[in-house]
Amino acid sequence: MALISKAIQIYTYVLVIYALLSWFPGAYDSKIGQFIIRISRPYLSMFDRLNLSIGPIDFTIIVAIFVLQLAGNGLVIILSRLIYMF
Repeated sequence: MALISKAIQIYTYVLVIYALLSWFPGAYDSKIGQFIIRISRPYLSMFDRLNLSIGPIDFTIIVAIFVLQLAGNGLVIILSRLIYMF
């Protein structure tokens, strides 16, 4: 369970870094920026259809992190109960 929690925490950091890179012009063009995009875009693309923008502010990453945390915590609870049963 600790491994799953740690992986979710690291991926959350990746999503936060992705959001912060948008503040710096050309940051997505760097090698680190390209790596972050390659890791985060597949997950974030699931939320693109929801149109979570209000004016110039996009709340997609906030919702994605919230869903990731909920799903991760739910997975940990389910797995711990399954292990406890056996």
